[in-house]
Amino acid sequence: MIKNLFTLWLTFILMLGSCGQELMAQETDTLRKYEKSRPDSLKVPFYKTKLFKATIIPAVLIGYGVSTIKDNGIYSSYDARKDILDAYPNFDTWLDNPLLIAPYVELALVNLLQVKSNNDFVNTALVTLKAEALMATMVFGLKEVTKLERPNGEDKNAMPSGHTAQAFLAASIVHTELRHHSQWYGVGAYGIATSVAAIRMLKNKHWQSDVFVGAGIGILSSHLSYLSHRNRWGRKPFTLVPSFNYGTTGVALFISLDDLQYERKAPGTQSYYWLNKTIQAPPVDNLSANKIY
Repeated sequence: MIKNLFTLWLTFILMLGSCGQELMAQETDTLRKYEKSRPDSLKVPFYKTKLFKATIIPAVLIGYGVSTIKDNGIYSSYDARKDILDAYPNFDTWLDNPLLIAPYVELALVNLLQVKSNNDFVNTALVTLKAEALMATMVFGLKEVTKLERPNGEDKNAMPSGHTAQAFLAASIVHTELRHHSQWYGVGAYGIATSVAAIRMLKNKHWQSDVFVGAGIGILSSHLSYLSHRNRWGRKPFTLVPSFNYGTTGVALFISLDDLQYERKAPGTQSYYWLNKTIQAPPVDNLSANKIY
């Protein structure tokens, strides 16, 4: 099984590398608008790309976790479990469950205190939902593949730790949304996530390898969600208005091209789309921006 897990991990890393160019073509700077692609002469080395920076820490965490499964590694999961049971033989607490969403609560509270996130509510929610879906797919998929027994013998759903993955996903989103104000928001969120991982081990629910892989999956899910988020839904002024065109009634869709296209056009450039005909409106000033020509 160890050989299969190493193969699975290496395959996963290779897949990330193979899709790197596609992701880099899609990525934005944390939901910002598209930028023109760099000329070949300005291409940065792979280790300076956003994709590499987004995946290197999760890859290290996952790789270390896989390397310590059972009695493998310098300090194996068996070694860690023995030391924990010797020091805390009867440890038990319920805090690991509410701490799962504590980073999200932190994010909500600071926004209520007028500390604005890097992105608006709609886009932050969309990124979070996508990250949650990625995380759940990877966690439950690996649980089915690995069938690793928990240290307490409860079942065979140990690898990876879902609690840890969830906590680190939330912490990564908090860090991304608030780091422009202060890095301490991220420090607090990651501190909470680390506490969840520690509690899962102290309760004898998970091996050391489980929590490291879970932490890597959580951070990776968040980073990939941000990199692949192409649309700023809250900044697209779509408007439907009734129309009468060449004796035919219908509905016109008003779209601001400034928010939809990669390159900004002249201020006020707008388009109106009918059923099968497009009419380009001339530039207008702010006072007549809503007028139908």
